[in-house]
Amino acid sequence: MRAVAVILLSLMTAACEPEQDVTGSTAACPLRNYSSYNARDMNQCVAACKSCDHGTTVTCTTSCTLKGAR
Repeated sequence: MRAVAVILLSLMTAACEPEQDVTGSTAACPLRNYSSYNARDMNQCVAACKSCDHGTTVTCTTSCTLKGAR
């Protein structure tokens, strides 16, 4: 019974780990698409988020604001 509980607990814990970006393509995409990309520029940040991360205006605006874009 304890072995089942330990296995169940470890599976639940493993499911909580955040996914890692394996290829690093998310950071390279804005640089490929914008010659002078500035992550602090709200318009550029939102445009890059929408095209590279396939986000919506609302989620990208929130993400860029949290990253410090103005």
